[in-house]
Amino acid sequence: MLLNFLYGLIGNYGISIIFFTIIVKLLLLPLTFQQLKQTKMMADMQPKLKELQNKYKNDKETLNVKTMELYKEYKVNPLGGCLPLLIQMPIIFGLFAVLREPIKHIADPNFVQAVNESFLWIPNLSEPDKIILPVLAGITTYFSMNTASNPGAAQNPSMKMMNTIFPVMILWWGRSFPAGLTLYWVVSNLFQMAQQYVIPKAGTPKEESN
Repeated sequence: MLLNFLYGLIGNYGISIIFFTIIVKLLLLPLTFQQLKQTKMMADMQPKLKELQNKYKNDKETLNVKTMELYKEYKVNPLGGCLPLLIQMPIIFGLFAVLREPIKHIADPNFVQAVNESFLWIPNLSEPDKIILPVLAGITTYFSMNTASNPGAAQNPSMKMMNTIFPVMILWWGRSFPAGLTLYWVVSNLFQMAQQYVIPKAGTPKEESN
């Protein structure tokens, strides 16, 4: 409904997708903010957590108690970073479904022509763009993942590998996705990178920021 409404106002499918993406990201911003806050606070407590793990490595019961005390001290919910993401997943899947097969979900006859429109260098937004958009999707995915403020994850070898492999996977998938869907992914990544710079201290504990 939102995508169809925007197209009715703008009259251009490509620009409608860009505004559609920004509006959805703004609506999800409170959840994203909470997720970022929890992630940063988890990163802040990692050094102390490692100290506890080394100190009580032979006493799991005490380690569990001390770990929970540390969570309370930092006011961190161990599942706090996952919950906002879980809430967003059905929305993300819905967006992908609409943008991958918009005609299946939007019955407006005027919209049938919209998805076949050209946009910039893209001759048809319903067909894959084989080179430029997939490359942009891969590059923006890489920088989006690697500019995330999570020092602990940045030093994790498995996360480093994922931060390299996933952008390549996105590039490959983007060559088969409709250009409209890949355009959404690129704009979404750009928005995410911008918000990571706009709210860099979202999860910094008050006592450290003073």
